Amino acid sequence: MIKTYTTSEQGFQDALAVRKDVFVREQQIDEKEEIDNNEDVSLHFVLYDEDKPVGAARLREVNGEGKVERVCILSSHRKKGLGEELMNAMETAAIERSLPSLILYAQTQAEDFYKKLGYLTTSKEPFLDANIPHVAMKKALKSS
Repeated sequence: MIKTYTTSEQGFQDALAVRKDVFVREQQIDEKEEIDNNEDVSLHFVLYDEDKPVGAARLREVNGEGKVERVCILSSHRKKGLGEELMNAMETAAIERSLPSLILYAQTQAEDFYKKLGYLTTSKEPFLDANIPHVAMKKALKSS
């Protein structure tokens, strides 16, 4: 089950807990870099296994497009199709908001995952974000 939250709602803390586990503990990203000034202007998605938060992501509008950020699944729940489920929920939310496309910066190790979901790589070369190689990607959305 996927729920969405703003930063004023308690479920936002579930999103942060998953993100801290994956990005801060597992990938060694500084917490000050992980939690930024865009939290309040984002819609936060939390994926639950029963009542336990196991995945998170956020969506915000940037220059008229949806920007997907902070997509993560706990290591214990990977390779089960949950990342795709989370991405589908964000895509639906973007379409409901009449956003024409989604953009994201994917870690290069996740580039193939996003390609399978219809994203195209738009950057010519990988670039570093939080000292991890990333590529820019984009997907046009079909309006309902």
